[in-house]
Amino acid sequence: MGREPRIQAADTVYHVTTRGVRRLAVYEDGIDYLKFETLLGRVVTKLGWELYSYCQMPNHYHLLFRTPAGDISAGMFWLNGVYARWFNQRHGYSGHVFEARFFSEVVQSNVHLLNLACYIPLNPVRAGLCARPGDWRWSSYRATVGRDRKSWLATTWLLAQFGRDEATAVVEYERYVEGRMAA
Repeated sequence: MGREPRIQAADTVYHVTTRGVRRLAVYEDGIDYLKFETLLGRVVTKLGWELYSYCQMPNHYHLLFRTPAGDISAGMFWLNGVYARWFNQRHGYSGHVFEARFFSEVVQSNVHLLNLACYIPLNPVRAGLCARPGDWRWSSYRATVGRDRKSWLATTWLLAQFGRDEATAVVEYERYVEGRMAA
């Protein structure tokens, strides 16, 4: 039985995740995290994706983005392929870095979007890697709430779900995420 075809449509919001092969680490140090982040910024810029949220974990990552064209597979192929080749060369490894193909789901409701807007930055907190989402360097959360800057991160649309003006939206987004830490 073959795989179901991946939905690839223009102007579609996706939640994407990719895990390391055999759940092994895909980032061994800060240089690896930074390289992946740089490549992510490159593919987002190159393809015109609107990246709303991301989080890099030791053995996987999450992305929440909109594709203006139906090019999710091409972009993810480039991102995972370039990073895997670089990672293997840097560490003297060979073989697969990521298991199987990337997982993707279409975000079809506001409730789903809001759950992901909370779930993604809380990943490192729930894994015991940090106490608060703003403590984790390798996610978009700090940039979304104005404590960091990523020119290729599109915060406006996500924050608009929490308020009409940016200052109010940031406060409400932080309140929403931190309020779900115990949940």
